[in-house]
Amino acid sequence: MKTLFENRPDAGRSLALGVLVAVGVLALPIGSAAAAQDDPAQALGLKVYQQSCAECHGDDGEGSEIDYPHPLHGDKTLDGLTTYIDEKMPPGFEHEVTGEDAEAVARYVYDAFYSEIARARNAPARIELARLTVDQYRNSVSDLIAGFRGRGQWGDERGLKGEYYTDRGFRRDRKKIERIDPELNFDFGIGVPDGDTENFDKRNQFSARWEGSLMPPESGTYEFVVWTEHAVRLYVNDDRNPLIDGWVQSGDDLERRASIPLLAGRPYRIRLEFSKAYQGVRKDDDEPEIPASIRLSWVPPRRAEEVIPSRHLSPEWAPPVFVVTTPFPPDDRSVGYERGTTISAAWAQASTDAAIETAAYVVDHLDDLAKVKDDDPEREIKLRDFAASFVERAFRRPLDPEQRDLYVDRQFDTSPDAETAIKRVVLLALKSPRFLYHEIDPELDPYAVASRVSYALWDSLPDEPLLKAAAEARLETREQVAEQARRMLDDPRARAKVLDFFRKWLKVDAIPDLAKDPEHYDDFTPEVVSDLRTSLELFLEGVIWDSDSADFRRLLLDEPLLLNGRLAAFYGADLPEDSPFAPVVEGVGERAGLLSHPYLMANFAYTNDSSPIFRGVFLARNVLGTRLRPPQEAFTPLAPDLHPDLTTRERTALQTSPESCMACHSLINPLGFALEHYDAVGRFRAEDNGKPIDASGLYKTRDGETATFEGVRELAEFLAESDEVADAFVERLFQHQIKQPIRAFGVETLPELRDAFVSNDYNIQTLLVEIVAESALTPRQSADLASTGE
Repeated sequence: MKTLFENRPDAGRSLALGVLVAVGVLALPIGSAAAAQDDPAQALGLKVYQQSCAECHGDDGEGSEIDYPHPLHGDKTLDGLTTYIDEKMPPGFEHEVTGEDAEAVARYVYDAFYSEIARARNAPARIELARLTVDQYRNSVSDLIAGFRGRGQWGDERGLKGEYYTDRGFRRDRKKIERIDPELNFDFGIGVPDGDTENFDKRNQFSARWEGSLMPPESGTYEFVVWTEHAVRLYVNDDRNPLIDGWVQSGDDLERRASIPLLAGRPYRIRLEFSKAYQGVRKDDDEPEIPASIRLSWVPPRRAEEVIPSRHLSPEWAPPVFVVTTPFPPDDRSVGYERGTTISAAWAQASTDAAIETAAYVVDHLDDLAKVKDDDPEREIKLRDFAASFVERAFRRPLDPEQRDLYVDRQFDTSPDAETAIKRVVLLALKSPRFLYHEIDPELDPYAVASRVSYALWDSLPDEPLLKAAAEARLETREQVAEQARRMLDDPRARAKVLDFFRKWLKVDAIPDLAKDPEHYDDFTPEVVSDLRTSLELFLEGVIWDSDSADFRRLLLDEPLLLNGRLAAFYGADLPEDSPFAPVVEGVGERAGLLSHPYLMANFAYTNDSSPIFRGVFLARNVLGTRLRPPQEAFTPLAPDLHPDLTTRERTALQTSPESCMACHSLINPLGFALEHYDAVGRFRAEDNGKPIDASGLYKTRDGETATFEGVRELAEFLAESDEVADAFVERLFQHQIKQPIRAFGVETLPELRDAFVSNDYNIQTLLVEIVAESALTPRQSADLASTGE
């Protein structure tokens, strides 16, 4: 049966709603009107629809260009839709469709094209053939190379291993102190480490070396900063070539900076060498000695400079990590999550350039990666085996004889030398669809399952234990997949991907600037903003990776706010100035997890005032999963000077009072009003413009019930128990992890995952395992049938 979605492919792309606030997209199959004639109740609904609705919404619910250009679909229950039509429709003539007529037309609309089942029937979602996203490409290539070196371990101990010597070199017999230093921020003055004058010479000459590894909190470019009066060298991800080389001191430049790209979820080798030599002592006894100090800082993406915290440092050794630096065009995020469903000329060229970059790196490090010397008599044989292993790991499965001949043997047989052959092998492998498309295998074989598991959790290749499980037929049942998923959740790569989801879910993944009006908030500095981001991420990690519960509801309900000394001073808490991050309840006003976190409140606000609209839209779309259409015209908030006696709430209500605005703002505003106790930087306030804050709000659920709340605590309690919130969270997490629409895995997938989530006490880790187990074992070739329940 042909559908309007097939005839009008643009219809299925709209994410906006019609005048029915929660009613929106996708269409009715041709012929359903005729089918309704066989059922008297449906026939009445069709008649009412044609008389009172079709003029605006189209004969088949597809929308009309002039009145409501958005096809009807939504997620209200049948009762909720009936109540809404009875009270609100049609606009301006609400009394015309009520009672029995409202019930009949609601049932017709619901069954024909509105409900989830109707949409799945009319326009089945499909598991789409998708290339690797940019993150998946970079992670895969990095881990492909790491497979020949091993991966660094990230243990429980924090800090770097420090060794202190009594001369300017690093002779073993001159080493006097060995310890773990949590951070590198020392002021030795004119003396020596720990004041150990007995073991250090009278000229106070000494050197120190710190080494271990560091874990970046997110992928991006990091600027490293070393400050010292003396000789220094910093190595990051490279033991031979220093990132910063200040071993020869020149002039008065005490600060040195350099940048490097890093991928999250991987430990990177780091070594800092420091030497206080004779230059640290004046020859004239009347002149003071030059003091010795050293500080190692970094500037992570979207943050201010800070001394590298101990939580990002480990004394464990880590091998070098290859990071592709070739720029890629961004992935499509139009559906709310990144996906690789399109290939542009720019992306094709970028993948070629990245393959060339990788091939050059492999050849430059061939002895290290292939574990073979130039003078080895079996060098070519070993290089062929290395090349075969490289292709197998890239393709995520063993090679058959024909593939080995094509990708390996022919390249060696026709190349002038082994290095050229290796380059050809790498280029062929990384440009092959078997590497670029990890969903290319329609059959449900164990290696395809392994690939789905690893990309779901790591956005990268399967590791050796997962491939071994595939080879031994231990990925055939849901529990076998779940067992692997639970193991892989402990890997930092899983934590990095999940934290990336929360940044996107909370709309803080790409905040360019949180600067506020300096006339009102001159102390809201970049350092405060950076600390707020850290506070948010520490809170998220503390809940997500809680070994006892990982309860999602804590994200909404937890009262303590994580503050350090600088944030405590800004938000009115009582902590010492140099205090590390600690949970605070007193002095910061009423709080409720993410809903009132200052970083989010500042993000969803104007430069000099709060914004109930920004906050309400976030709650409606991201937390409750409601589909909102964009404003029909550019929206500029009313300036406070135009209405100097009004509060922010009153100005918002005034500006959005027209009927054309209230179609959406009747939902948005009451949610945002519940957060009015928090100003533009997230400080708690009791008054606005000299008037007591009115933080009352309400929300009409999909069932047609009205929930009311006063302030953030009551709002949080409502949201924490809402099935709509659970549905929205499950769907967004699924789509971030799997990079496919959840409906493509069957109409029962979302409710089943939601029910499991609730029955497991909202455990986020358990939900991740369930998502992986559900998606990995879904046959791709029958996904379109699965989505219709056939």
